[in-house]
Amino acid sequence: MIGTFVVLAMFFIVDIFFIGRKPHVPSTRECVTHIGFFVVAALLFGGLLWLVAGSRPAIEFYSGWLTEYSLSIDNLFVFVIIMANFAVPKTLQKYVLSIGITVALLLRGLFILAGAALITRFTWVFFIFGAFLLVTAARMVFGSNDDEEYKENGLIRMLRKVMKISDDYDGEHLRTTHHGQRYFTPMLVVFLAIGTTDVLFAFDSIPAIFGLTKDPFIVFTSNVFALLGLQQLFFLLGALLDKLVYLPIGLAVVLAFIGIKLILEAIHENTLPFINGGHAIDAAPEVPTWLSLGVIVVSIGTAAIASLIHMRSVEASK
Repeated sequence: MIGTFVVLAMFFIVDIFFIGRKPHVPSTRECVTHIGFFVVAALLFGGLLWLVAGSRPAIEFYSGWLTEYSLSIDNLFVFVIIMANFAVPKTLQKYVLSIGITVALLLRGLFILAGAALITRFTWVFFIFGAFLLVTAARMVFGSNDDEEYKENGLIRMLRKVMKISDDYDGEHLRTTHHGQRYFTPMLVVFLAIGTTDVLFAFDSIPAIFGLTKDPFIVFTSNVFALLGLQQLFFLLGALLDKLVYLPIGLAVVLAFIGIKLILEAIHENTLPFINGGHAIDAAPEVPTWLSLGVIVVSIGTAAIASLIHMRSVEASK
């Protein structure tokens, strides 16, 4: 665990203080190389888990990583809107994403610790997590698209009221001087907008991954590997995001499946006095981890292939 955290921390340090200090728009080759590197790293990490701890933790990690990675792609829709809303220069967008994602990861870590403490003491919380995921899945399929407009959260609105924030960027600096007065640049607000908005998405993804594993270490590493390479994915898929028309349906199937799995697990380990007198219900089936991984791969893969076919048919009809 210590070795894992050291290596992952090095990834973020190199990205922020070395690669990120050179403002540029990543080329397609750079994006593909970085994404490939982090995907291979995740696969190798799962393999190491398999060797050290057995097949179950490894399959739980792969399931969690694929789920978080798929859900993080959905986050990119909002990231695109945030970048446009704050008029972030293209050469600074990679650096903004690096810092914003790091902030998001730290906040997610606190969220994961809180979630782990809850499910350890109160197994009935799975009823809430499961119902929440089912509602989220229904909203993805039948609800309106909330990604069409970005709305600043309360923290950002409060900052604007209490701090002097300039209208213009000054490179990567958080502070700048105008007419002898010191101002914060919009960069600070963008960092917090990316980080805190990602945490709002974590209200969907964290309960989902706790439906796949209860190990906080696997939950956290799944999130880290899903967020690594997300900025390159932002530049690579930026123009294609609106063409992945069936991705929400694939994600909805995954969330609905995990939601049902959570509810079944809560029933199987029931402690609520008004259900079966507070006793566990052994008849509730336990969903094996390999089945979860299979549902995730098939659902996301089918959605991606269907989206590509739809995109090609639309282009062919023009």
